[in-house]
Amino acid sequence: MLIALGLGALATALPSFAQQRDKIWRIGFLSVRSRQSLLDTGRIDAFLQGLRELGYVEGKNLVIEGRYADGEFERVPGLAAELVRLKLDVIVTEGDAANHAAQKATATIPIIVTVTPDPVGQGLASSLARPGGNITGLSTANIDVVPKQLELMMTAVPGLSRMAVLFNPANTGHPARLKSISAEAQKVGVTIVPLNARNTEDIERAFSSMTRERVKAVTILPDSYFGQQRGQIAGLALRQRLPSILNVQEYPEAGGLMSYGADVNDNFRRVATFVDKILKGAKPGDLPFELPMRLYLVINRKTAKAIGLTIPQELLLRADRVIE
Repeated sequence: MLIALGLGALATALPSFAQQRDKIWRIGFLSVRSRQSLLDTGRIDAFLQGLRELGYVEGKNLVIEGRYADGEFERVPGLAAELVRLKLDVIVTEGDAANHAAQKATATIPIIVTVTPDPVGQGLASSLARPGGNITGLSTANIDVVPKQLELMMTAVPGLSRMAVLFNPANTGHPARLKSISAEAQKVGVTIVPLNARNTEDIERAFSSMTRERVKAVTILPDSYFGQQRGQIAGLALRQRLPSILNVQEYPEAGGLMSYGADVNDNFRRVATFVDKILKGAKPGDLPFELPMRLYLVINRKTAKAIGLTIPQELLLRADRVIE
């Protein structure tokens, strides 16, 4: 009798397993930046690689619906609503504006964010350990790179007394980060000149203001749009002979002086594990937000020479990579 019951249960379960195996999953991807920018940085490839390693292959058992705002923040809510109408299994978001637009668009479809500085403070989750809603993913909570970027800039530029901070008014995490770096700067006697930008013209104007303000360096707050515009920003900083720092490693590769932050491509690979767990039945509210494995310092020594700056040996020794 027990054997018969066991076989009966197995027979009942087999169709369920087959359905899971044969199902074509539909994933939405929402970004504030352009698709080309994400391809250029390897973000999309990292995400697809992570999915392939877990058995999800585009064109076989996976469809990805991508929506990209190309840096036009006003388009993000409409793109989020468009994805929700597609009745997807999960939505992956990139960028502060995309995180919040997806949250407003749906309370039922699971949302996985590739990075957010403070999911609790920004209202995306109840706590890091138990998000509680339909959102989870990767966070830099409790790892504020901005004060560290100030420290690195002061080491690179001895006697630094006046520094610009470029922030994006469309990024809801920037007020707290601007407050953080201003407080740290006050302790060490550095005057902060905050300048905002949300498009290419604003970035040009901000750098013109830096000349008038006679700043000696610039810190660019972490932001997906600034990451997309890294070439423009690095070029302007180089033209004005300004030491500069951003959080993504692609910035010094584009000609900026330094970067300090997490490996964002690693975040995109790790997001795939969240997708896998949710597709297998886990609830996003039960999946803790994860923090970066480590932070990296990259220095472009060629840029330093071009702007007439000698990088102290102690800083070069601390760097994970030096671009000659």
